Amino acid sequence: MNDAFIWDAERASRTGVAEAVFCQGKANGDLIAIIEHNLSQQRPLFMTRLSQEQWCALLEQQQSILDYDPHSQTAMANVKANSVDTKSVCIVCAGTSDLSVAKEAQRSLLFNGVTAPLIADVGVAGLWRLMDKIELIRQYKMIIAVAGMEGALFSVLAGLVTAPIVAVPSAVGYGVSAHGQAALSSALASCSPGIMTVNINNGFGAAACVVKTLRQFKQLEDQ
Repeated sequence: MNDAFIWDAERASRTGVAEAVFCQGKANGDLIAIIEHNLSQQRPLFMTRLSQEQWCALLEQQQSILDYDPHSQTAMANVKANSVDTKSVCIVCAGTSDLSVAKEAQRSLLFNGVTAPLIADVGVAGLWRLMDKIELIRQYKMIIAVAGMEGALFSVLAGLVTAPIVAVPSAVGYGVSAHGQAALSSALASCSPGIMTVNINNGFGAAACVVKTLRQFKQLEDQ
């Protein structure tokens, strides 16, 4: 493989989260080389922001091995069996427009051995939808919340649960809400305590935060 693509094979043991391939902006030939290298080494492989056009440009043999989800634009191979309690984290999103980001978080967790349910369409514009699910949501140790527009879900949810929340502002909205800026500001400025905020549309980053935290929990329990 080209020296420009030296793989950080020790990242998982060093940081707790394996290296992922951010595909946006990469040439098709480079992606093919990266996949070939990782599959030849039989390493776990996770790819984010892999567009449908990039997927179609991959070798047919690579496509047959990779598990590709076009909605979240993620692909994975050589995934290990679950190693973390599946009741540890859930993902909630305000509307179906946020599902691509929420599914990126869900697939990122799965790659790292964590199975998380996705509870969709619980935006506060219809508060009863969230309240109908709140007892289910309260069962989890951590919550990833995805919301665009004004991002009100973050504050409302944090005021109803004991679990810490990782807020993911999504780029859903228009006018003053365009590109996720209003949702990001709402997450950062929330008066509800216990909210950690990642960048706009960063479902992978939210998952990484949760994976590291859950592994710290497990280490404390094992002591």
